[in-house]
Amino acid sequence: MREFLGLLNGTFAATTPVLLAALGGAFTYYSGMFNIAMEGMLLVAAFCAVLGGFLSGSWIVGLLCAILGGVAVALLFILFAIVLRTDEFVTGIALNLLAVGATTYALRQIFKTSGAFQDPGIPAIPALDIPGLSALPVVGPLLFKQNLIVYVAVMLIGLAAYVIFRTRYGLRLRAAGHNPQALDTAGVPATRVRVWALLACGVYCGIGGAFLSTGYLQLFGENMSAGRGWIALAAIILVSGNPWGIALISLLFGLADGVGLLLQGNGLPPQITDTLPYVATLLALWVYARRADRTRQTADRGA
Repeated sequence: MREFLGLLNGTFAATTPVLLAALGGAFTYYSGMFNIAMEGMLLVAAFCAVLGGFLSGSWIVGLLCAILGGVAVALLFILFAIVLRTDEFVTGIALNLLAVGATTYALRQIFKTSGAFQDPGIPAIPALDIPGLSALPVVGPLLFKQNLIVYVAVMLIGLAAYVIFRTRYGLRLRAAGHNPQALDTAGVPATRVRVWALLACGVYCGIGGAFLSTGYLQLFGENMSAGRGWIALAAIILVSGNPWGIALISLLFGLADGVGLLLQGNGLPPQITDTLPYVATLLALWVYARRADRTRQTADRGA
């Protein structure tokens, strides 16, 4: 039972940053932008959370700094991809590389260390201990004693779904991706809608990065986002940006990560267990490609 609870707790922890990044990416997906800069947004946000929290002694300041870091990367994406009209894919790759280089350089210049910075002075985002409910057997520690950001992520699923499918902005967001010329004709610039989508993505990734470095691990390591932004992109593609589908796919990826940690605790080399989330991502994309190919073949036969 203890191993089972540890697996579920590890799953929730591994799911949260992927889920938050993917929810933010859903906004850009519906706006018609191919945003692969989520990896860089997570990484910069993770560093800013540690920097802000360590200097101020407050996890709240660290969280706000993380959000500002994610938004800063989003603003760079806006500058190049929207204002200067550079290629979105190339811009995303460049920002991801910039994030790795900039955070590594800042880690060595500010904290005078390389590899990773871990210090008791880094304030951790607290876990919520709901009185009474957290004492329930089995489900108590699992559902009512999680990190604050885990609960925030669950609420943000509903918020993203509501904004995208139930609001005027959501209608314009989907129009920007489906028919931007019609949206421009209606007097609403598609570029403005996309700007707000990228800023929303920066906020979501900022929260995810803060959880990664000050909620999940309480340290910053070079390139610690470790492909989570790419996994988030895969989750978006697999469910066509639907927030509820993103939550399910992210949970499956988190489960693969949790299984890897469990197997590592039972003696398997970490070089093998650490690959499980990425293997799961590749398998999911392969299934998606096969399904899309069958759909296309069916449509061709019908024509």
